[in-house]
Amino acid sequence: MTTSVATATPAGSAMAETHTNQFALLGQRRFAPFFWTQFAGAANDNLFKFAFTVMVTYQLQLSWMSPALAGLVIGALFILPFLLFSATAGQLTDKFDKTKIIRFVKNFEVVIMLIAAWGFMRADAVVLLGCVFLMGLHSTLFGPVKFALLPQVLDSRELTGGNGMVEMGTFVAILLGQVAGGLLVAIPGIGHTTVAVGCVLVALIGRGIAQAIPKAPATDPNLVINWNPVSETWRNLKLAHGNIVVFRSLLGISWMWFFGATFLSQFPSFAKDVLHGDAHVASILLVVFSVGIGVGSLLCETLSRRQVEIGLVPLGAIGMSVFAIDLYFASRSLPPVAEMGLGAFMHIHAHWRVLADLGLLSLFAGLYSVPMYALIQLRSQATHRARIIAANNIMNALFMIGSSLIAGALLKAGFTVPQIFLFTGIANALVAAYIFLLVPEYLLRFVSWVLSHLIYRFKVRGQQHIPGEGAAVLVCNHVSMVDAVLLMAASPRPIRFIMDHQIFKVPVLGWLFKLAKAIPIAPQKEDPAAYDRAFDQAAQVLREGDLLAIFPEGALTRDGEMAPFKGGVVKIVERARSEGIEVPVIPMALSNLWGSFFSRVEQRGGKPIAMAKPFRRGFFSSVGLNVGPAMVAAEVQPDVLQQRVRALLAT
Repeated sequence: MTTSVATATPAGSAMAETHTNQFALLGQRRFAPFFWTQFAGAANDNLFKFAFTVMVTYQLQLSWMSPALAGLVIGALFILPFLLFSATAGQLTDKFDKTKIIRFVKNFEVVIMLIAAWGFMRADAVVLLGCVFLMGLHSTLFGPVKFALLPQVLDSRELTGGNGMVEMGTFVAILLGQVAGGLLVAIPGIGHTTVAVGCVLVALIGRGIAQAIPKAPATDPNLVINWNPVSETWRNLKLAHGNIVVFRSLLGISWMWFFGATFLSQFPSFAKDVLHGDAHVASILLVVFSVGIGVGSLLCETLSRRQVEIGLVPLGAIGMSVFAIDLYFASRSLPPVAEMGLGAFMHIHAHWRVLADLGLLSLFAGLYSVPMYALIQLRSQATHRARIIAANNIMNALFMIGSSLIAGALLKAGFTVPQIFLFTGIANALVAAYIFLLVPEYLLRFVSWVLSHLIYRFKVRGQQHIPGEGAAVLVCNHVSMVDAVLLMAASPRPIRFIMDHQIFKVPVLGWLFKLAKAIPIAPQKEDPAAYDRAFDQAAQVLREGDLLAIFPEGALTRDGEMAPFKGGVVKIVERARSEGIEVPVIPMALSNLWGSFFSRVEQRGGKPIAMAKPFRRGFFSSVGLNVGPAMVAAEVQPDVLQQRVRALLAT
């Protein structure tokens, strides 16, 4: 599979070297104005929608729309434009400067909010319903820009942190918007006027901030717009399906929206009928859920070493299922009591377990979603990125509608709200397992993440020397049975390994390496066909522009010392050059692995063996990988390579 990787702008690359964490992005013009623009937009969306929902539910008496239906109608009207216009929005984002589109969308928001202000002052529900649809259109146009802009202005090592900040900001803005909308509309006598002024003011602030966003040139300026939403939607889905890892990541994100929408839609009923709380209890559930998403999103950069670490996705999926299922057990046996306020609710210890489950499942949802968004941005072709994100928005909308229909059917069938949570948690485990088996890269990265974070303390130096795009050969010393897994943890891109055919016979590890599509190689004298086939497959990997890794010693060290490098790497490089491919060779050195459980440090029957005495070095023993600058193909010789790797061991 060819890997398409977005290249950062020169400015983005330079700035990547100077900032230390994701919060530093808030002090940089390439990110901060965009962040606050989208924050203001999300806050205004929810201020407007929630104030309108409260007004229709509690203040207006409409014969044609009951309070029970108000939330459903407003939600459906808001999501309808995503189905109708996402395909067009994706094309516009690819064709035009993204900054111009953002400013147009913010101008549009100001106009909508002026109309909405008039509707609030007149208490005209029809006008406000029209504005709900228009705000949905506003969000539809902004959606592809929101995620297509980030890889254009951020370095690849900043994508996870940038996405985490945007995800956190969005949920905080949603929370603040809903709280503000509920409070303002309830002010006696002037509530409607206050909401009207607030909506217009926030729209104007967002438009003012948008003026500071730097230019983001079009990625496909010659694109001819297809205005037919049906045919373009189908074409976008086919376009996304062209990269199977991206497409299945889109499915994974859409499933997360299904999962989240199921919980959010049931909060009012859960608070009232199960927890026996008032509206303030329902609000605290939303607060805990939003904070959990925000914390999980921000944790992604810390847990991923500032790279796109999709190994966090299985971890997120596990946490989502565990705490969704525990939420069922925590809430199914609560005693029936009279309706209580927030103070009384918080005094009951059993409710703290409910809130902990809710906060943790949303935290793990943040860990699940942010790396997936970053992977889609990184692996999508730059010229088609916005259209693929538009396809994702369409799928998200469909999955959210599906979540409402399924939850409604389960309730009609007699399911309680806790049982719906249990059903969703079990379904999440099954869906996640299906996706991770379809896309083994997620599972492999999860294993490498666990190994490099929970078994070893793994530190990488010189990671910037691993190419962000294009073919390259990685050359490393061979100390343990998990060397390949640790190299996976160090690289933001997939690696194909050439490995001794004997290691495929090792339980579990052999299965993992087969899953990683490692290339088995046997000595030429032992199996000439397997030997030649390995070099043919290696050449194919480089032709496709991917990373290839080889351990030139040919076998694990038996005494901790580096064995002489063999000539296989030279043969690979020469084969590539004969096909017109000049591939850099990246020397690497693994350190401190000798003596660990996976190295051949133990003796049994006079022979060195691995995987004996598992706690010999305890947990979290320190190991490292030093990566050196690339060598050009012409200077690659076994003894020279060995000297480079030996020098890296000494650093």
